[in-house]
Amino acid sequence: MADEKFKVTIDGIPLEVDPGTTILNAARQIGGDIVPPAMCYYSKLEGSGGKCRTCLVKVSKGSDKDPRPMPKLVASCRTTVMDGMEVENITSPEVLDARKSVVELLLINHPLDCPVCDQAGECKLQDLSYEHGAEQTRYAFPRRTFERIDIGEQIQLHMNRCILCYRCVFVANQLTDTREHGILYRGDHSEISTYIEKAIDHDFIGNVIDVCPVGALTDKTFRFKSRVWFTKPVDAHRDCPTCSGKVTLWYKGEEVLRVTGRKDEYNEVDEFICNTCRFDKKETKDWVLDEPTKVDKDSVITANHYTSFAPPAVIQRDEILQEANAEQLARTERLK
Repeated sequence: MADEKFKVTIDGIPLEVDPGTTILNAARQIGGDIVPPAMCYYSKLEGSGGKCRTCLVKVSKGSDKDPRPMPKLVASCRTTVMDGMEVENITSPEVLDARKSVVELLLINHPLDCPVCDQAGECKLQDLSYEHGAEQTRYAFPRRTFERIDIGEQIQLHMNRCILCYRCVFVANQLTDTREHGILYRGDHSEISTYIEKAIDHDFIGNVIDVCPVGALTDKTFRFKSRVWFTKPVDAHRDCPTCSGKVTLWYKGEEVLRVTGRKDEYNEVDEFICNTCRFDKKETKDWVLDEPTKVDKDSVITANHYTSFAPPAVIQRDEILQEANAEQLARTERLK
């Protein structure tokens, strides 16, 4: 029947969802701490999920027809609900212990770049490390290292930070005309192929920056210009012939330091934007300002944020701040 619903219980909270709904998306209908973390799943990208294993949950009851529990933890982003299913997430010590192990695995090769990484303050791996990370690693072997690669004029690939979530692969595959980059090799030698250089001319390839959950793919026009919590995000729009033109402008004083797609509470962009909006339109006159971007109350960005604004107050000229911006950029120029 078209209006048939499945009953599922997650951490003791019952709800009804459509058949075919994954456990992760069912949990998102509840919201809050009940939602498993997800580093690789991206609802806007077909085929994503099942790579990072951070969303593991315990199915203590399969369904009303077959109440047997699933013998192992399952990836909630890939497992669909059954009628009568019971799921444990934060209420299961087994799940929390497994999540801690997964975070330890993700951090085996990930460098401690947070003090200089542009993703700091927006990085979900930081949040996971704080919630589930161990104090020290048990890994005794040298970390894998790669040279940084410029994949065009605006994007830099830093494979040392990559957790192989495949999001950028799906973006380049689904938003460009041909399949021109992916993951090469296996195991500890896996890396994003430099074949991505063949895809950088596409007008939507800049979206690999937005979907990257860590600091592996960064905007070269924004690198080292400011910590994200010193900026003020503002939703804006323009009449763009290529994309929706709905973006977030990141202000510092009167300067627009970077432009990103608007993101929801799960850090997923609402609509992918073109490179013209992202890289070429960085002046207030190019945009119509809408409202301050809604920021999670637990985010460090709230340190300098606001809930309402008058446009002149956001874009006011501040000579002292502009001079400080130039000095900060000069100090960090060597890191590029």
